[in-house]
Amino acid sequence: MTTPTQPTWRSHYTLLVLLFVYTMSFIDRQIMGILIQPIKTEFAVSDTAMGVLSGLTFALFYSALAIPFGRYADRSNRRNFVAYCCAAWSVMTALCGMAVGYWTLALARVGVAVGEAGGGAPSISMIADHYPPAQRGRAMGIYMLGPQLGILFGLTMGGWIAQHYGWRSAFLWMSLPGLLAAVMLRYSGTEPARGHWDVKGSINTQAPTESLRVLVTDLMRSQAFKRITLASLLMGFSGYGIGIWTSAFLVRSHGMTLQGAGMVMGLMGGLAAAFGAVASGWLSDRLVKRDARWRLGVPALGCLLSIPSGLAFYAMPMGEQWQLGPMLIPHAVGFYVCFGFTAVWWAAPVYATLSELVAPHRRSSGVAIFNLGVTMFGGGLGPLAIGMLSDALTQNYGNEALRYALGATTGICFLLGALCFIWALKPYAAERQVPHALPTA
Repeated sequence: MTTPTQPTWRSHYTLLVLLFVYTMSFIDRQIMGILIQPIKTEFAVSDTAMGVLSGLTFALFYSALAIPFGRYADRSNRRNFVAYCCAAWSVMTALCGMAVGYWTLALARVGVAVGEAGGGAPSISMIADHYPPAQRGRAMGIYMLGPQLGILFGLTMGGWIAQHYGWRSAFLWMSLPGLLAAVMLRYSGTEPARGHWDVKGSINTQAPTESLRVLVTDLMRSQAFKRITLASLLMGFSGYGIGIWTSAFLVRSHGMTLQGAGMVMGLMGGLAAAFGAVASGWLSDRLVKRDARWRLGVPALGCLLSIPSGLAFYAMPMGEQWQLGPMLIPHAVGFYVCFGFTAVWWAAPVYATLSELVAPHRRSSGVAIFNLGVTMFGGGLGPLAIGMLSDALTQNYGNEALRYALGATTGICFLLGALCFIWALKPYAAERQVPHALPTA
């Protein structure tokens, strides 16, 4: 059988199924954002406690298992492994809806984290092996629609269900599509050959035999990898915090209902971010034909463009509103739509960059190590830090404390993130000249 010179329909289909899986992963992970206010009220806990539940509890267990799961995926059938993990986290999401108290909900969230630990890195590795380097920015852009579609459907539908039937029903109903995604991937997705599109003869595509210490040492030798990771830590810190707390901000500072906040976060913010994710992948693929450094230039540009609109959104006080059917939409949401479009420009180009720097036989492991930092620092500490800062500012700013906590985090993280992406331009340009600078010792 001849080897295809372009991705086939099976590659495109598998990419779409992986997108479905990632969307469900993000729904099950981020649905806490729209449910945080009723859960906090029912269990009578503080913002800090909700930050621990929504961020740190999830991130600790996700991070602890991401690397061993990534190592296993590098030696096994990635398609099957991701499918089984998807089924597991979907079941645990349903159990979240059966929680009878704060600690039982925390245990169920741990189960969601364990399942999701095996989803992301093997999926990135599969996509890199389904598409050649020149098309990976666009492919990653499609895959990075997952968080945005998760926001669009998860927060919109989750807010509606919670408003009418309670927060437990939202968990139960949102678990069902994840089970469907697991079945689709397991029985209709395609496991690609490792390293098919990479430079033949320059890489080792066999399962890794080196120790984890050797792998980490190789990664830490790369200045580009370290600086890209630092920038992404800042983006994750801000992004996870914004995703968890913005719905509560709209309820507290703009008087919106849960359903209205979910519609704003999901329909408006989700659509804007979806267009932004696709645009960043397409733009980076186009611009790297002129200069390879645009692979990181696009994320830096996105960070800088996000700062004014993000600060304007969180600073604008309650005031005039638009009428949208039965809902009133604050004018501040216009800035949120602009912010959502550019704030996601970092993700697709970064994962396309990692697929260049890390060899096929260790991509799942390399991306898992990268995700460890982003999830632990961003997903674990971002929501917690914003919750703690909000509690600390409550004495001076009362109900508006969350506004200042979100605004400060957004401005600082996006500025520092842009500087770190710019700092990584030179080593990335140098390291990519040697095919897979990190692959084989």
